[in-house]
Amino acid sequence: MFKLTLPLAIVLAVCALAVVTARHQARKLFVELQSQERQGRELDIEWGRLQLEQSTWAMHARIEQIARGQLQMSVPDLKHIEVVRADAQAAPEAAR
Repeated sequence: MFKLTLPLAIVLAVCALAVVTARHQARKLFVELQSQERQGRELDIEWGRLQLEQSTWAMHARIEQIARGQLQMSVPDLKHIEVVRADAQAAPEAAR
């Protein structure tokens, strides 16, 4: 009887240690998962905020206001506007 009890007790102890180790690792991984999910939500919020900021900076009226105010730029007169064409027919005309 003792020959059978000792090996079974050892197997039981090893299994118990394996269960404890597995549960501990599962808890650690669950905590890490929650942390990563929280970080993902925070990054989603920041992404939305950055998209809103980018759309604000890229608004045509804001660019126009900065160009006129800070850079003292204005729309040129029609006589100062020159149309440049990139097609093949424009090249021979420019050579004349």
